[in-house]
Amino acid sequence: MADNMPTLHKDLLAIARKARLTSAVNDVDSMIAQLLAARESIAAERDPHAASLILTKLQNPIKEGLETVNNDLKAVSKTQKEFGKALDRSFPVTPIPTEYDVMQKHPALINRAIVMHLLREGHFDVARVFMDEARDMASMSAGSDPDNRIGEDDGDAARVMDASLADSHETTNVTASESDTLQGKFQRLYSILHDIKTHNLGPAIEWSRDHAEALEERGSNLEFDLCKLQFIWLAKSRSHELLPEQFAPTTTHDGDVGGGAGTAAEDVRDGMRAALGYARDNFDRFRERHPAEMERLAAALVFASNMSESPYASVFETTTAFEDLAAAFTREFCSLLGLSAESPLYVATTAGTIALPRLIKFIGATRSKRTEWTSANEMAFETPLPASMTYHSIFVCPVSKEQTTRENPPMRLPCGHVLANDSLHNLVKGLKFKCPYCPAEGQMRDAQQIYF
Repeated sequence: MADNMPTLHKDLLAIARKARLTSAVNDVDSMIAQLLAARESIAAERDPHAASLILTKLQNPIKEGLETVNNDLKAVSKTQKEFGKALDRSFPVTPIPTEYDVMQKHPALINRAIVMHLLREGHFDVARVFMDEARDMASMSAGSDPDNRIGEDDGDAARVMDASLADSHETTNVTASESDTLQGKFQRLYSILHDIKTHNLGPAIEWSRDHAEALEERGSNLEFDLCKLQFIWLAKSRSHELLPEQFAPTTTHDGDVGGGAGTAAEDVRDGMRAALGYARDNFDRFRERHPAEMERLAAALVFASNMSESPYASVFETTTAFEDLAAAFTREFCSLLGLSAESPLYVATTAGTIALPRLIKFIGATRSKRTEWTSANEMAFETPLPASMTYHSIFVCPVSKEQTTRENPPMRLPCGHVLANDSLHNLVKGLKFKCPYCPAEGQMRDAQQIYF
């Protein structure tokens, strides 16, 4: 398909040369100008018969203008159809195999993924309508059951098409009230993200402190990163207007009350005072976990007047700091809800779109050769997914040349080499085994399962 892109690009350029909607818009503007001029002429005339004369003269120009607009639109429509045919030639419609749909028996899971995606994206009203309509469809399915009973999957769909991970990290179906609770949490997430992107870190810091214990259990540095950026932003502020209201200095260096911007030196000192005051009030709790970073921040203030040329320029670089911290905040916020940072529906759809062309090609090849892939838990080919979608490391046993699975996990030998569990058992003689890659020997009890 990539080979067809140059041809399609030429066809697209041809559309721009042949016809554009711009000509139709210009012709419509011309007719509007004629109508406005006629209205002004009628308003300026005192003779009541002048209006009919002006309108009579206007009929032919307007009629010709409408015909010109129609011709313009026909030309655009024609070129669009030609380009559509070019698309069809370059990307022929290939029927997707539907002999076996693994998700056909799990409509509740599909609906739940859709609702969760809508909630995560902030489309709360759409999510509510979808849930209501899904329940209605489940009720209709139950009514058509000859035994007047709801089947297992229909029951799942009828309860809720949405799920949340509870504190116990177990997936549960949620009620409408629980969905409203989840909606409220995502609304707060979007509100905090908006504040972060507008350089207001107060709400995010408040949230991180409210959840400090849970974040610490995860080993997260979110609270310190937020406070660190707040410190840097205060230190880099060059005028009182840039400082958050609660940190803006109330007096100048001479002791006078200051409200407006002073000299550059005064502004730097104001920013340093605000940063130092913030550090004294907030950094004490981080002394044990982040002493080195706190020392770097303190030392950097010595170069506040010429930070860009100092050894600490990278520390005070904030070009992408707020965007990066917003992404980190989203990850931690979702993790405390038991959710992934990205929508599973988005990830699955994107990965499926990438893999689908190769899958269709493979199925077509196996059908033409009347063969089929017999491994139920493996794909017959590699799918070139981006690094952001590689969530689990893959280990191939160097002895059997097979990929490890849950039933056949990787095992670490005492010498440090790693083999698949089945390969290791094949090497055992009595109670001992010899590593196939070094002279070391060991016993089965010395081998440990490893996790990637």
